Amino acid sequence: MEEEKSILINIHKSYRPVVAICDKELYGKKLIDDPKQLDLTGPFFKGEEKTQKEVQQAIIDYNQEDATFNIVGERSIEVAKNLGLVKDEGITDIDGIPLALVLL
Repeated sequence: MEEEKSILINIHKSYRPVVAICDKELYGKKLIDDPKQLDLTGPFFKGEEKTQKEVQQAIIDYNQEDATFNIVGERSIEVAKNLGLVKDEGITDIDGIPLALVLL
């Protein structure tokens, strides 16, 4: 059975790559947990649909390029945790949705 493409990934080119990863069903929402807010409606998180395995490989590849990561959603966070990119203490949440910023 083929794995569902359920995660969006968008690579932003800058002086170092900025990788935006988001669970597909969260895109288009605004998370509000006053005073924290996260807008998932714009182009930053609008990326290509990928499977968890494809996202895992992208994280491995871009981590070698000194990328920064913005990761939102349970599946996306789980992929990053399984790779050791984020740890529980580096995960916060907004409106019950987990997120992590990785600046290495």
